[in-house]
Amino acid sequence: MVTLLTESGEHEVTGAEASTEALWCSANDALRATGWAPKPEGLCKGEVCVPLPAGREREFVDGGRINLAAFWRHLGQPAVRSERGHVWVLSESARERKAALASLEAPDFALPDPSGRLHRLSDYRGKKVLLVTWASW
Repeated sequence: MVTLLTESGEHEVTGAEASTEALWCSANDALRATGWAPKPEGLCKGEVCVPLPAGREREFVDGGRINLAAFWRHLGQPAVRSERGHVWVLSESARERKAALASLEAPDFALPDPSGRLHRLSDYRGKKVLLVTWASW
């Protein structure tokens, strides 16, 4: 079993095969953890598709499995693992993170009000919002 950390959270991938440079997992696990799925056009996330290098497709997709580490590096994003290879982190690139910080747009999140109703920050885009936090420590 491999623990995969991505933007969407922490995912336990039971059928994953990890080596020093590769992280092979099922297409379903890849979709659940990253949002990327194999299609005839390449690997796609929603409407965005990334074609795989001609002649090297099997480095990325093979028999219903995806090498997420190779694909992440192909995207120019970091893919790092623990020494034992049981934990992998697929992150966004420093360039993308820098652009997100420069945009001054806060990432979306959801918090419940006292009655338990969830409020998402994205519901209030374009409106002035006062967010108050408190911690006892």
